[in-house]
Amino acid sequence: MVKALLFDVQGTATDFHSTIRIAAESIAGPLAPGHDWSGFVNRWRAAYFAQTSQQPAENGWVSVASVYRATLDPLLAADGIDLGTPERDELARAWARLRPWPDTVAGLTRLRERFTLATLSNADVSAVIEISRRAELPWHAIFAAEMVGVFKPDPRTYGLAARYLGLAPSEIMMVASHKYDIRAAKELGFGTAFIARPLEYGDPALGDAEFSDEFDINAVDFLDLAAQLGC
Repeated sequence: MVKALLFDVQGTATDFHSTIRIAAESIAGPLAPGHDWSGFVNRWRAAYFAQTSQQPAENGWVSVASVYRATLDPLLAADGIDLGTPERDELARAWARLRPWPDTVAGLTRLRERFTLATLSNADVSAVIEISRRAELPWHAIFAAEMVGVFKPDPRTYGLAARYLGLAPSEIMMVASHKYDIRAAKELGFGTAFIARPLEYGDPALGDAEFSDEFDINAVDFLDLAAQLGC
């Protein structure tokens, strides 16, 4: 029944932790030798989640790029890192340059032969385009929360993708490494595929990579997902 696959981008298709940690070390490292940049990235990501978990008002949509930029300043201040404004802007832009996991491109290429592939991300459309262009991610379409003005797991985000794909939820499978995301899709009748990304936060102890029978598919990566879907 499944004709299309929807993919989360930040964390599922891309390794944000390593990308941002390397960027932070390169840009701000000289000002803070020996700093815990891994912990810094995770606190930054937590600040992003805290902001985006508060659904925007009807006329109050704020871009994810501005959320990352606004949450950066308090983190640097708390750590006593006096980074210049141009460098802060450059570091915040790293979220639009996320690198794919090693299995991402090969897995998507195999899946593309049989399924329509699209993103469904909370990241800005421009960021998903930039990430996809740099990594040569072979999507057929890009959908993002920005298009409907609310963040996942709001049902309107999943409905947006189904509407533009012209498919029923039962014909679409949501693919994510975040269980809240695919649980929300499941409630709307979508198929679900959980991708275990134990290094999403750098330390396996910080993430949830445990398989669960509540999902249609549990996979270790995109190549495993492709194999289980007969690609």
